[in-house]
Amino acid sequence: MQLPAALSQVFPFFADPRNLEALTPPWLKFQILTPTAQMVVGQRIDYKLRLHGLPIRWQSEITLWEPPHRFVDEQRTGPYRMWIHEHIFREEGGFTYAEDNVRYAVRGGSLVNRLFIRGELERIFAYRAAKLIDVFGGGTLLPESDT
Repeated sequence: MQLPAALSQVFPFFADPRNLEALTPPWLKFQILTPTAQMVVGQRIDYKLRLHGLPIRWQSEITLWEPPHRFVDEQRTGPYRMWIHEHIFREEGGFTYAEDNVRYAVRGGSLVNRLFIRGELERIFAYRAAKLIDVFGGGTLLPESDT
């Protein structure tokens, strides 16, 4: 995705775990349970959300942290058998290109994925893309600092 902002603006937005709530669709009722988490290798972040109306607890761990170009979070507990989410950023021509690469495996295999998961993930990432355009297209960038 192409964002009309410098990498020096985009990466700090992603580096603040509190911004994940703003990028998550409201129908998931997503809530971060460790709001003071720092984005460093080994940091575990706890969330709760609803998938298809069911309450879910999710914990991810930052397993790679290479600011301002890349980081990876992996599910430690949650709804998937495996979830590895790589975030890649590069700046070119005054724009930042943000890319999400997700490798996942679902309980129930390919049929469950095809019937219930794949389409929902596409909706979630489409929402996320639209919100990022809103944020970097003239909206507020970061929450107000407490300091």
